[in-house]
Amino acid sequence: MSHLVHCFKMRVYYEDTDHGRRVYYANYLKFMERARTEYLRDCGLELDVLDATEHVQFAVTGVDIRYLQGAGFNDLLEVESTLSMAQGARLAFRQVIYLLDRKTAERTSQLTSADVQLACLNSGNHRPCRIPESVMPVLKIHQSD
Repeated sequence: MSHLVHCFKMRVYYEDTDHGRRVYYANYLKFMERARTEYLRDCGLELDVLDATEHVQFAVTGVDIRYLQGAGFNDLLEVESTLSMAQGARLAFRQVIYLLDRKTAERTSQLTSADVQLACLNSGNHRPCRIPESVMPVLKIHQSD
């Protein structure tokens, strides 16, 4: 099994910062959300298509996040995502955000790390449901060992 380690690069915009031009703590969760969406897209899973065809959505049910260092306006970041579990109605991701050197785009330090738990929900009644049979094999291929 070859698991996918997905890397999503992004720039910190002024709108992401607080009055001190540092990234507001809750925005790291937004960065991780974007990276998880791109992870699934790279696996061939479009969230709007899953909603329309399989009638499922994924909702965050828990986050264990550690803030190690802050980022600032115009910093270049990379969000690394790995799928750590896909089973029944649940998914779990391990995500780490790194600060990149602006010139070389090399990682210079780790900013945050998080374990994110998600539930698969029926998009009609918003109740938990099993991950569709058409989706599970795709996830299992990319899941970390």
